[in-house]
Amino acid sequence: MSFLTEFKQFALRGNVVDLAVAVVIGTAFSKIVSSMVDGIIMPLIGLMLGGINIADKSIKIGHAVVKWGMFLQTVIDFTLIAFAIFIAIKGINLLQKKQEEQPVPLTMEEKTLLEIRDLLQEKK
Repeated sequence: MSFLTEFKQFALRGNVVDLAVAVVIGTAFSKIVSSMVDGIIMPLIGLMLGGINIADKSIKIGHAVVKWGMFLQTVIDFTLIAFAIFIAIKGINLLQKKQEEQPVPLTMEEKTLLEIRDLLQEKK
């Protein structure tokens, strides 16, 4: 099998395409959450702390500048993204569980086999 054929089989596998879609959606979702944190949550936190902008806060130690406000903002971004993913996966698992609980309709062949089984059990 040629290298190109192997690569084509790998790249067109369902899970690889699903992963690519997930990365694109995840990137867009991350931008939405970052925008929400930058534009809504951090200003509200700053307002509660006396009207300061937390993201711009830093400490200078010698020649190094420690941007603790930016770090706090990134931690909040991560927490919100992780929480949203948790909720989404929890919802998906709940839907899958409900689908598993629903009885699968029997085919005519299966119904016939069940009738034969029942008749054989009656004869015993």
